[in-house]
Amino acid sequence: MKIRLLMAGLLGLVSATTFAQKGELNNAQTEYNIYQVSSGAKIPSIISKANESLGNAKTSIDKAAVNQKTAALPQTYALKGAIYSDKAYISFDYWRQVVPEDTNAIYYTALAATNAAKDDPKFYPLAISNYNKLVATKYSGGANAYLNLSYLYLVSKDTANSLKAASEGVGKFPANSDLRKREIEISLQTGKENLVLEKIQAAINNDPNNKTLYYYEGLTYTRIADAADAKVGPAKDDASKKAFRQTALDNYTKAIDPYKKAISIDPDYFDANFNLGYTLMKPAIDIYNDARLMPANKEKEYEAMRIKADAQFELAKPYLQRAVDLNPKSSDALSDLRNYYKGKYDPAHAADNTAKAAELKKQIDAL
Repeated sequence: MKIRLLMAGLLGLVSATTFAQKGELNNAQTEYNIYQVSSGAKIPSIISKANESLGNAKTSIDKAAVNQKTAALPQTYALKGAIYSDKAYISFDYWRQVVPEDTNAIYYTALAATNAAKDDPKFYPLAISNYNKLVATKYSGGANAYLNLSYLYLVSKDTANSLKAASEGVGKFPANSDLRKREIEISLQTGKENLVLEKIQAAINNDPNNKTLYYYEGLTYTRIADAADAKVGPAKDDASKKAFRQTALDNYTKAIDPYKKAISIDPDYFDANFNLGYTLMKPAIDIYNDARLMPANKEKEYEAMRIKADAQFELAKPYLQRAVDLNPKSSDALSDLRNYYKGKYDPAHAADNTAKAAELKKQIDAL
């Protein structure tokens, strides 16, 4: 997020009457707005005007920063931080020191440090420190603060604290899907999938009618299966390939029941329908691909595998179609339904299935 994008909301806190009295601050904002509009141009005259406006903005904000009436205003620190982008952290941190209980000051300081860290990693600890201060308050954006904190720990290669931040966030904001996904992803990366499953299942015991919890239980099993499936190709020997594939199949199977429970609570639950369709179809795709690799002299075996794949495709179809019905603008849902028609083994209706797959491709391309 660019610092300058934060200015509208922050500066909007100032009344029109009060703002009009702050000439240099007002002028700094006006000149900076001109710079923002003009800075992306490629015409020399416009570029020159943009640079002139930025210079004017710096001159005015510098005067406002030393004026007794405007020097201590949060708006002055925020606008100066935007105008002097590489000085943003210093400006916001000074504001935070002036008003240490102001959660917006802590947030903007953390955000400025995050932006600065993209060019200088030494700012990551400062960003982490401020987000830790922020999540300890009653900040209205607490869920996102935990998500950002978890991300910063990940970038700093501290997966233990990244998982801790995500888990604490889930504890405080159990309905936040981004935090729940982050917790699952890091748990899988660190080999702690059983821990996250235990937490989700404990939550289900306390809230057995919560569709979201069943969905995330299914999602966890699906992610475990996907991770195992991704290891099949690189595996060095047939025994390893077989073991990884079996692990994937076992976990795809485990995911089915939680997804179905979520759908039983809410038949219109798009994510659950979509994921269940995918989970049921993935083994069918694997069987289909294996069949295509069969040698020509194995025709009977080929036929048997295609029939097996077809049966599995059919189990997935109702959920694939339901997902498209619920969200016809989802390219992922449309793609999965298209894969069904491409993989369907039905010689009698091959032309129809090919036409349906082609129509779905048109819908995807039109998005």
